[in-house]
Amino acid sequence: MRTTWHPHEKHGKLTRQSDLPDSVYAFPKQRKEPLTDARHVRNAVARFDQVTDVTESDRALAFANIKKAAKHYGIDLGEKSHHELGVHPQAHRKRNARKAVATKKRTGVAKKAARKAAATRKKHKRPAR
Repeated sequence: MRTTWHPHEKHGKLTRQSDLPDSVYAFPKQRKEPLTDARHVRNAVARFDQVTDVTESDRALAFANIKKAAKHYGIDLGEKSHHELGVHPQAHRKRNARKAVATKKRTGVAKKAARKAAATRKKHKRPAR
């Protein structure tokens, strides 16, 4: 598998995710999981199974990119293939999130949280978002 990852050594503060080239992402077509430093590489490994709407070949490419970035940043990966990174992609994550929001609305937790946030903003004199 030919990797697409290249180190990104831009100095200064990045202002937006859009400032990064596609070549620094584990999943370059989807622009998911940036691999800009050792911390981000570890995070990409930990969250590999949380990436949804990608094909098997996208996952293989992402793992190859993660391996290349890990080698560059001196991280030892114990996994030998992308099948070892996360057992199940979270295919129903969006549906479950909608279900959780509906439950919070039904039980009144959402209104309570909104009142608490408004009180905190008022206390610290911050405008609402």
